[in-house]
Amino acid sequence: MAPTLPNDFEERFWRRHSDPKSGWSRAVLLPVLLFAVYHRKPRLAGAALLFAAVNPVLFSPPETDDARMTRAVLAERWWTREREAGLFDLTHPNRLNLLNVPVSAYAFVAAYRRRPLRAGLAGAVSMGLKFRFVGALVRRYDAANRREDR
Repeated sequence: MAPTLPNDFEERFWRRHSDPKSGWSRAVLLPVLLFAVYHRKPRLAGAALLFAAVNPVLFSPPETDDARMTRAVLAERWWTREREAGLFDLTHPNRLNLLNVPVSAYAFVAAYRRRPLRAGLAGAVSMGLKFRFVGALVRRYDAANRREDR
């Protein structure tokens, strides 16, 4: 069982992470990491990984939940809490996350082997799978919120 964070800390973490700048800046991490692997730039890879670690707390909480990226982050949190199955079970849209694992791994292998077309294509497919996953979560999240508002 994973350790739980105090509710106040957890709430502040997710609110800050839901700033659209947090989500969109994280969206470029895969291409940066693939570039770093392809060009053998460990410092760039390390900086990107450090940024990924601190990114969720770098930004202020958004004033509204109107931005799609804000709702994407909140939807992912909502989904994992509602389902309690995590992000890698065999239901839709979690299958997209499962499919994303080997696609991302292949992108890194292709980048390491310096196959730019394959790395780029696999990276693009990986990002597409992630965007489809969060898009499906946002649609479910928005629908659940509309039902609650009635």
